[in-house]
Amino acid sequence: MTFKSLSLAIAMSIGAVPAAFAASDDFVDSAAEGGIAEVVTGKLALEKSQNAEVRKFAEQMVNDHTKVNQELMALAKRLNIDVPDEASLTDKARKMILDMREESFDRAYANNQVDAHEKTIELFKREAESSDKAELKAFAKEKLPALEHHLQEAKKLQATHSQ
Repeated sequence: MTFKSLSLAIAMSIGAVPAAFAASDDFVDSAAEGGIAEVVTGKLALEKSQNAEVRKFAEQMVNDHTKVNQELMALAKRLNIDVPDEASLTDKARKMILDMREESFDRAYANNQVDAHEKTIELFKREAESSDKAELKAFAKEKLPALEHHLQEAKKLQATHSQ
């Protein structure tokens, strides 16, 4: 599998950021799908990578995104927003991630994490600026600094593994 097709497969599991204004339900769906994909790809990195930096970052992604996913699901429930169940989102993410060649996994994972976090930050900024639900607006604003930190860490990994 080429890096380009690998990136496409993983990016598709993250979900596309809507080009126009996203309704709160769309935000919750996209954020939940992206969060589950982060956990799934992080667990895959823990299985496949032998690199200590990649494994440390992947473990952080699994821990951080699991916690945020739980918070998002609880908030969606309070706001009566239906969210696809975690099992179906996990299954969808797994189906989109194809086997990777071991020697290029770390580079592919780092590149994917930069792309995924850039898209997620865009999604969360839109929700923080224009949500029709105050609680989701606050949630998006609260999570942005951590997402931006994840992006910076992903960029460091990308720089290290781009050779």
